Amino acid sequence: MPEDKKAQNDNETTEPDNQPKQSNLESRKLDEITQDKEEYLNRLKYLQAEFDNYRKYVEKTQKHAQDTANEALVIDLLPVLDDFEAALENIKDIKTKEGIQILFSNFLKTLEKHGLREIRIGENFDPYYHEAVLQEESEKSEGIILQELQKGYMLNSKVIRHTKVKVSR
Repeated sequence: MPEDKKAQNDNETTEPDNQPKQSNLESRKLDEITQDKEEYLNRLKYLQAEFDNYRKYVEKTQKHAQDTANEALVIDLLPVLDDFEAALENIKDIKTKEGIQILFSNFLKTLEKHGLREIRIGENFDPYYHEAVLQEESEKSEGIILQELQKGYMLNSKVIRHTKVKVSR
């Protein structure tokens, strides 16, 4: 029996020593799992941000491609717009003129809906909006627009055709 007591005492003494080792081991495993979880969460956040940036880039690229295509089409249609205006000035028959005016108005509204705006001329020449194709002596001060020779247009905020003007010198 003394051996049984000694064995029992040995078990009692080893068990408390074993518990701190187990809890220390469990604590380390828990720390590792927590660290892994944080790494995975950070990777997920990074990938989500990267995907969001990629999505924005694709949207911007598609919008730019669409705008470029629209710009090319509208530029190609500007001579048609000029022809409509010339036709309206030269048609004598009132009924025909009214019909052409309706077509012209619908055509212009459609282009305006897609961002086309006519450049309005002011008094002073502005090289950002105007192209001086003629100069004429005048009693007005230099750089004053005397006459609009061809209308200019903007598409959204970009000048696609400068207004051709005659200016004073």
